[in-house]
Amino acid sequence: MFLIYLIIFGMTLRQTSSSNVTHQAQDNIAIGIVIVHEKEQPDIPTMVADAVKKVSAKFKGVSINEYYIPYDRERLQFGDDEQFCDALSQGVSILLDVTWIDSRYISSAAEEFGIPYFHIDLSIQTYVKLMESFLLARGGNDVVYILPTRQDVDATIYLLIADSYLRAIVFGELDEDTVVRIKNLRPYPSFYAVVADTMQMNAILHQAIDSGLVRKPEKWNLLFTDLQTDKYAHGDTFPEMHRLMLDRNACCILLRQLPACECPDSFDPTAVHLENALDIILGWSIDSVPTLSVRAINCTPELDQEEVARTSAGRKELLRQMALMAQFWIAQENDMIRPNLNLSIISTLTNQIIGSVTQGQSVLAGNETFQPSKRFFRVGTTESIPWAYRKRDSVGNILRNPITGEPIWEGYCIDFLHQLSIVMNFDYDLVSPRNGTFGQRDPDGRWDGLVGDLVTGEIDFAIASLKMTAEREEVVDFVAPYYEQTGILIAMRKPVRETSLFKFMTVLRLEVWLSILLAIVATAVMLWLLDKFSPYSAKNNKDAYPYECRNFTLKESFWFALTSFTPQGGGEAPKALSGRTLVAAYWLFVVLMLATFTANLAAFLTVERMQTPVQSLEQLSRQSRIKYTVVKDSDTHDYFRNMKNAEDVLYQMWRNLTLSSGNDQAQYRVWDYPIKEQYINILSAIESAEPVATAADGFRRVNEHLDADFAFIHDSAEIRYEISRNCNFTEVGEVFAEQPYGIAVQQGSHLQDELSYFILELQKERYFESLTAKFWNNSARSHCPNTDDSEGITLESLGGVFIATLVGLALAMITLLGEVIYYRRKERSRNFIKVVPFGNVDRPIERSDKRFALKEKSIAVVKQLLDLDTAPPPVKARGAGGPMKIGTKKEKPIPKEITIGSKFVSAAEKQQKLSYIAIMPRNPIH
Repeated sequence: MFLIYLIIFGMTLRQTSSSNVTHQAQDNIAIGIVIVHEKEQPDIPTMVADAVKKVSAKFKGVSINEYYIPYDRERLQFGDDEQFCDALSQGVSILLDVTWIDSRYISSAAEEFGIPYFHIDLSIQTYVKLMESFLLARGGNDVVYILPTRQDVDATIYLLIADSYLRAIVFGELDEDTVVRIKNLRPYPSFYAVVADTMQMNAILHQAIDSGLVRKPEKWNLLFTDLQTDKYAHGDTFPEMHRLMLDRNACCILLRQLPACECPDSFDPTAVHLENALDIILGWSIDSVPTLSVRAINCTPELDQEEVARTSAGRKELLRQMALMAQFWIAQENDMIRPNLNLSIISTLTNQIIGSVTQGQSVLAGNETFQPSKRFFRVGTTESIPWAYRKRDSVGNILRNPITGEPIWEGYCIDFLHQLSIVMNFDYDLVSPRNGTFGQRDPDGRWDGLVGDLVTGEIDFAIASLKMTAEREEVVDFVAPYYEQTGILIAMRKPVRETSLFKFMTVLRLEVWLSILLAIVATAVMLWLLDKFSPYSAKNNKDAYPYECRNFTLKESFWFALTSFTPQGGGEAPKALSGRTLVAAYWLFVVLMLATFTANLAAFLTVERMQTPVQSLEQLSRQSRIKYTVVKDSDTHDYFRNMKNAEDVLYQMWRNLTLSSGNDQAQYRVWDYPIKEQYINILSAIESAEPVATAADGFRRVNEHLDADFAFIHDSAEIRYEISRNCNFTEVGEVFAEQPYGIAVQQGSHLQDELSYFILELQKERYFESLTAKFWNNSARSHCPNTDDSEGITLESLGGVFIATLVGLALAMITLLGEVIYYRRKERSRNFIKVVPFGNVDRPIERSDKRFALKEKSIAVVKQLLDLDTAPPPVKARGAGGPMKIGTKKEKPIPKEITIGSKFVSAAEKQQKLSYIAIMPRNPIH
């Protein structure tokens, strides 16, 4: 806020006792005019001279003498000015003041010598007054003026000092330094106002646009001081800018012509206004009263009080009459004669005239209304997820607004700020601190970050994850908290459990599995040996076991040892006592091993996932395996520093108390230190682990430690937000060191009560609950893989069992294929003989029948196999002769391996040619 104060020092004018007032003859009138102007107005003498020349032509017999005096504001009086005294010696009838401000020194000097005093505005001040009236109608309270020349800047400053209702700052000639100064203005101005002719306006706006000043076009207000507005170059580019243009009727009024007159291209409102004022004042001086000419020798006035009173009354009456004239604007609070410049208000939407500004009054046409101007605030914030953070693309680049080039912000506080801007009706810019983040105080007591920007006035208020602390409340004020309680929490990574389909195999170590395999092999071999050599086994004791019993061969012994590990059992046990003793011991071993494996498998699948390395901050401080850290110089870091300092101070106090030699301190002497040095150890561990620069770095380090041997201590709200978005994280323990979040404002700011009121209103509407649900939404964790296994054991843990079963099935199919191949090869190497029962021998054989005489053929084949004959007799047809005769062996007996009888006996073991021989009963088979 820029405040401009005017300090007026009083002074005592020197009064003299001599004056010489004379009246000139009416037929030969000489009028002396003293024109007082600013030193910075070198063009005034030329302008006044031209106007006097034009006006004097209307008055015959009148000679006008002009005295131009540059006003020296460093002097505290004007009556003793050398040039003024020289003019008085020649005679002065009128004193025209065209300076920028109504100087009491000039008016007092005129009153002292009884000279009629008139103050005429020939500067930019009238346009600035009209612009101010328009801005006040729009509800503005501060403005930045941008003017084309240094002279206009000085004139505007003098006006603002004497007569203005706006907080304002004035700039001229937009160079690089001016642009930087405007951008660094704090607070951000509500309006920008440019007063210039059309060509100057185009140049100023072009430079403002190129330098990035035109970020909010609706806040820019343009006043054109000429009638060449058709050459305005930025109307289509920024239609939101409000424009005030000279009405065509203003030209007719100043020229004292009827409306719809033709305005010349060289129309200059200021020059025409000067001519109008001189015409009225000179006419009054010549016609209304006897022409007054004040003379003074050595600047010593001699006043005729009656003449002075008459002149003063005439002057006031003249000003009253001029105030009623259309071409003049004379305000009641002062007697400055301004031109009556009617300005047309151009709509920002339709580009049509919606009203006018006349003599400091804004008048709208019909149902048109001014859109109320929104207040504008610079709001400070800093990055902290999820409260406020810059939006980034997939590769991490910051996204920017295509119009302003500023970063795009998101987060809880950004949504909250947007809602506040709606209910409180204001616009805002987000500002990040140049140094620091939230605010730290250096040893000299200076603050950086958001708190420092509030102290220096860089921002109007700060909205971020800013904790309300007593230290900060010493320099800033806090409003009602918008987030009731937040604290410190510990975040860790969920341990990555090794997922293996054969996880059940890891229950026992390799040496145990090898021992079990060795036990099976040893038991099978011992069982085979005991059954083979024991005289009481079923194999060696046929008398005791005449029925068929299980023969424990080596293969059968291995099968027994393997099946004993299943609930089905091993089957028939050995008969000998030695074998049964071995089996009993083996079965005891199997029971114990199965029970041990089952118990360890259940514990392995359940107990491991239920265990957490640490459960609280105290447990974290007592161990050394898990490292932990915080964000450097954050509130959490400060918390542990302060707690460590508190422990140090308490220790010193206790030591001084207990080691004192006084008798009263004996009651405090104990063997153990009564205060735990917890935070000393924690801070030491944090410093050894090196604090991280940002919270993102802390979460990244936690995520990199797959064995859950690293923890990150940070703000609880941010940790829970990250946990809701990352399946790998989990919180440890309870929240501690709770504090609320609040909006910070400057001390004594009028925004404190207003912000508190609207925050309470939003709480009634449950707005913060919906905002919390938006950013701390745990629905995303429903897509996380279930690593808890609380609802059952997953296939990843016991998939190997099914794989083993499938492998067994595959091996069975392979074995089956091998058996089939082996069987077919074996069958092809054997000679099978089909024997027809002898009962079919007597059946006659027809040639058309495909069957042979089976009886003869069978007998022949048997004889051949037994070497009874060298060749079988031929088979005769039915009816061709007598019965066939079977030859008998004469030399060779029937081998012992062959039994011909009613019972089948295998002879394939010793005689490979013969597979089976069967003597079938006489009953026919076919």
